[in-house]
Amino acid sequence: MKRKLKINVFAGIFDIINAFLIMISWAVVLFAAVGEAVSNGDGHITGGVGGFFYFMVAIGLILHIIGLVKSKKSGISIVGHVLGIIGCACFIITMVLALPAFVLVLLAAIFTLLQKNIKEA
Repeated sequence: MKRKLKINVFAGIFDIINAFLIMISWAVVLFAAVGEAVSNGDGHITGGVGGFFYFMVAIGLILHIIGLVKSKKSGISIVGHVLGIIGCACFIITMVLALPAFVLVLLAAIFTLLQKNIKEA
């Protein structure tokens, strides 16, 4: 009997959203910084925009940690969660790693949504 966990479905869908956000993060932060420089701003807008991306990825990281624990207990493959944790951590460490984070989070979404059962050896 194949078992599916709702946390895995939610984490997979959230990964797709995060992959899109990671993909556009550089452009959005750059446009916010340029707009703020032109209007002689003090950096609050750019910091807020960057903070939003970090917040969303941090939520994804928490979902993957919870999903990893629950999947391991249920005998479901944890590959997607491990990839998601690494991808989210790359982005949280520095936005410069947005490209590898994008690839890892996209792969994490695929593997997390598959929810393959671990074969007993």
